[in-house]
Amino acid sequence: MIHRCLKECVLDLERGHHLVHIEEEMDPHLEMAHVQRRVYEAGGPALFFARVKGSPFPAVSNLFGTKERCQYLFRHTLDGVRRILQIKADPSQAWRAPLLAARLPFTALRSLPRRVRRAPVLENETSIDRLPQLVSWPRDGGPFLTLPQVYTEDPFDPRPLRSNLGMYRIQLAGNDYEKNIEVGMHYQIHRGIGIHHSRAIEKGEPLRVSIFLGGPPAHTVAAVMPLPEGISELLFAGMLAGRRFAYTRRDGHLVSAQADFCITGTVVPGVTKPEGPFGDHLGYYSLTHEFPVLRVERVWHRRDAIFPFTVVGRPPQEDTSFGRLIHDLTRPLVPREVPGVDALHAVDATGVHPLLLARGSERYVPYGERIPRELLTQASAILGFGQCSLAKVLIIAAREDDPDLDVDDIPTFLHHVLERIDLGRDLHFHTRTTIDTLDYSGSGLNQGSKLVIAVAGNKKRELSRELPTGLSLPAGFREPRLVLPGVVAVEAPPFEDPVRGEESARTLARHLETTGHLSPSSLPLVLLVDDSGFCGESLRNLLWVTFTRMNPSHDVHGVHEEVDHKHWSCRGPLIIDARIKPHHAPPLVDDPEVKRRVDRLFEEGGPLAGIG
Repeated sequence: MIHRCLKECVLDLERGHHLVHIEEEMDPHLEMAHVQRRVYEAGGPALFFARVKGSPFPAVSNLFGTKERCQYLFRHTLDGVRRILQIKADPSQAWRAPLLAARLPFTALRSLPRRVRRAPVLENETSIDRLPQLVSWPRDGGPFLTLPQVYTEDPFDPRPLRSNLGMYRIQLAGNDYEKNIEVGMHYQIHRGIGIHHSRAIEKGEPLRVSIFLGGPPAHTVAAVMPLPEGISELLFAGMLAGRRFAYTRRDGHLVSAQADFCITGTVVPGVTKPEGPFGDHLGYYSLTHEFPVLRVERVWHRRDAIFPFTVVGRPPQEDTSFGRLIHDLTRPLVPREVPGVDALHAVDATGVHPLLLARGSERYVPYGERIPRELLTQASAILGFGQCSLAKVLIIAAREDDPDLDVDDIPTFLHHVLERIDLGRDLHFHTRTTIDTLDYSGSGLNQGSKLVIAVAGNKKRELSRELPTGLSLPAGFREPRLVLPGVVAVEAPPFEDPVRGEESARTLARHLETTGHLSPSSLPLVLLVDDSGFCGESLRNLLWVTFTRMNPSHDVHGVHEEVDHKHWSCRGPLIIDARIKPHHAPPLVDDPEVKRRVDRLFEEGGPLAGIG
């Protein structure tokens, strides 16, 4: 079905038994978000909240909560979009499918944004405080929009096909915002809106911004899609929706005609205010920082407007489904955009940017011993490729060593790497560089380091599947646990400050150097953690703890470590300090009272009985 608006999407999901109505009044302060997380975790349906406390508008969530539901929503367009992107990635496929290739220009023309006279979204006006005031986590700084489509144009070339449509969080109230007049606009480093903001400052004028909510679900996906050069988000929205992106203009702003809500306003150069905290997708709060302020001019809405929302937090959450859909669509583009690399996997369990796995080719010297050469060139290209530039740890392995190596099979991939890693050669640090805005493991906002691990060649060791007998640890270290073959997690004393924290890591390194109890020939990696039981409970926990709590330049140590002409190495084992540090943001924790309040929905006779 081709959805012209969000209401048609909701009705379609209901007919297909993919949606449940909740008729009793629900509080947008923590309750609705808790229900969303619980239903998502259970693989449950989309949720329609008919009565939202404090707002005249109903709300819907979990639209994209499962892979099957995403495929259902776009069942008439997804295959066509996938084929178009495949031909974009590999034009030679056009010869294999000439009829499809012949249709591509017409598909593009049918997907171009079109200007219309009538826009249902302009039928009514409201105010910011009448929107559902969604607060997802107890320490959030106020209510937020979590599925906004934020539209801007280049002030020097204001055309729809030169525009940017992105998803940046919007804080509706709280902190020092003037009620109904100002909202916070948090956009992270390396986002398209930043270019337009810079151009507006260069031109000496405010940046016009339109924020769309709802509309065809394809518009929401387009706002988070990392598209290749030359494909507009509005063009992609038209292809995925199966109908052209309809827009009009009002008061100098572009308005999405079929959106459920549209907020228009301007960002004044030089004006910032504190934004946050906000429970974010790394599983921690992003803290309060200065960000741009949008001066609100109008808040428009359809007559039958539905407020869409999602909830982010420690993965997996609904944005995990976004990630899977995006990964599926963009996978063929990787070899074209990064030559030599045929697979990438931004690991969702770590919050996406902290860990990136890649498979590349090692062809520079096709004779003699195979060592990482071309992989290092490819690693540099990956770190210059769109959002991949925010990767904190990039692990890349050579396809020639195992053509069947799958970057999506994380345990097998890590096993392959640990069997081959040369701790004296294969670790490459980028210090004092930029990292993800939401990652607080570094030395400041957007400030931290990166680590590239590149492995190629024959297997060097058999990874141990058990701890050595008679293992001894220094005072204060305890509860060693084998969490993966070749990987030991050890509970270390709490990290109180950088000096004592680093000294405790070195204490363990010296002890292992003296005793030789953990041999790099079978146990090449040691993790210092706060709770080895939690870390070893699941791969999800292991990945989250290890890669969200480490800053490579500060937290990677090793037995027999040394620096030779600026190159750091060790003879092993490698030690990663994955303890919580004082400067880290606090992790997200549910409010047990909220859980008790919403339990009734999941009990027998409730609308969500049997779910979660």
